[in-house]
Amino acid sequence: MPLTNIAAYKFVPLSHLEELRENLLEKGQQFDLKGTILLSEEGINQFLVGQSDNIERYKSYMANDKRFCDLSYRESYSEKAPFKKLRVKIKSEIVTIRDDTVKVEEPHRRSILPQQFHQWLAEGKEMTVLDTRNQFEVKLGAFERTEDLQLKGFNEFPEAVRRLGEAKKKQPTVIFCTGGIRCEKAAPVLEREGFEEVYQLEGGILNYFEQCGDDYFTGECFVFDDRITVDGKLQETGTLLCSKCQTILEDPDLVRELRPAERRCLDCQ
Repeated sequence: MPLTNIAAYKFVPLSHLEELRENLLEKGQQFDLKGTILLSEEGINQFLVGQSDNIERYKSYMANDKRFCDLSYRESYSEKAPFKKLRVKIKSEIVTIRDDTVKVEEPHRRSILPQQFHQWLAEGKEMTVLDTRNQFEVKLGAFERTEDLQLKGFNEFPEAVRRLGEAKKKQPTVIFCTGGIRCEKAAPVLEREGFEEVYQLEGGILNYFEQCGDDYFTGECFVFDDRITVDGKLQETGTLLCSKCQTILEDPDLVRELRPAERRCLDCQ
């Protein structure tokens, strides 16, 4: 039976994080789930995999908590678990931007559905398309007309936005990332800098793939698990990356059996 992968996040004030961590770890282990759950005072972000019935049990458990009852889950399927064990971590931010002035007070302020974004791309609508992901992710794959901000880390996003021209602030701006969470912090940054019409791609690239396939998207999408990249059908591609410089390994079969940290391209060996 294929395994079910779920991803979900929510910006919501959380307290008693250590107690919550222990509870979620216990439940995840009870349901034989693997993956990562990140907790902070600003919310939760989780990537989990398990048998479909256990995933449903976990979702039912979360739905009984008023803080998490409206979580929106992205689902995909795989033949093997893309995680080796379950981790529940407490962090200062679930999305690291290192800017205390950025507050997510109204998630999904103005979103655009994948179908609408697909139509805008097909029409050649005048707009700015910004990728909030890191540069190595952009090189693996991105939407047509995307401006690469050449970010080494998401914390560089505010400064990169300031380098964009004033003219772009007047036209629609569509921002996207893998699953939508980075855009929750990118949107208020753009609005603070004077961008007048900012749209977040609902559910990110993964939701676009689910709804529209890979139309107007070239390449693969990096995911934060052992699958490494998925295609427009949300299937694992088999791509392997150099553990040091994050470039695609040209002969993945030669290093597939090595531990991920030992997989190096010729330039980094």
